[in-house]
Amino acid sequence: MVTVQRIAAFSHKGAGGNPAGVVLLDDGVVLEQAEMAAIAADVGFSETAFAAIDDTADSWRVRYFSPESEVPFCGHATIALGAALGERLGPGVYALELNDANIEVEAQADDDGVRATLTSPATRSRPTHATELHDALGLFGLLEDELDPRLPPARIHGGSDHLVLALTERERLREMAYDLDDGRAMMRSHGLVTIMLCVAESETTFVARNAFASGGVLEDPATGAAAAAFAGYLRDRGWPHHGRFVIRQGEDMGSPSRITVELSDEPGSPVRVSGRAHIIGDC
Repeated sequence: MVTVQRIAAFSHKGAGGNPAGVVLLDDGVVLEQAEMAAIAADVGFSETAFAAIDDTADSWRVRYFSPESEVPFCGHATIALGAALGERLGPGVYALELNDANIEVEAQADDDGVRATLTSPATRSRPTHATELHDALGLFGLLEDELDPRLPPARIHGGSDHLVLALTERERLREMAYDLDDGRAMMRSHGLVTIMLCVAESETTFVARNAFASGGVLEDPATGAAAAAFAGYLRDRGWPHHGRFVIRQGEDMGSPSRITVELSDEPGSPVRVSGRAHIIGDC
């Protein structure tokens, strides 16, 4: 029997955030893929992270499962994992081996509990293909003239693939709605983990919503992987990011979250995504 820690990542003032399951496997305990998938489905959060220590490499082997699928990288579950490692082993930097990349997460003591910072995989972006854009606009009932021309639609990557649609009006973002089954089919057909809708409030503050139908979840309150990918996209676009920006997410769900991203100007380089976490409990 394994213990699943429930931890809310990217919380704001001790509340909100995106809950994730975290399983720290004891030495010698091995779970098959089907077992991890079943545990994640039972937990029911958008992601559950499973981590096992590799003593020979001094790193943690990590896999992420949504209720319906495995994903290559999940930001909020990594922040939750950082908090769990910090609670068990103390503040420090922990090496993580993912399916397709090697990254780090740092756990730090914080006045509000624990703060964790992940260093993402490499980033990249490209303009959307016509079919991707057509299907995404149709899914949400959006028109092209509702999109912000400063941030054109793009396929973005920072460990996993996402689509970003920047809107001009905050109210239109607040109205986001779509059919879960249609979204699941559309995202899986295009190989997308989430679709990120956002509004630029300033050069360094964005409000976002992320549809996660590919994993069987209507919406994520905070999406660290998409935040990392979005940072790479802003850099590729030459957006004046000033080395740091904040994403507010989850407000329209009643679960306010704060994601802080730090980045350099080096194209494609990893970025740092950080946030607070609070422990919900074990199950």
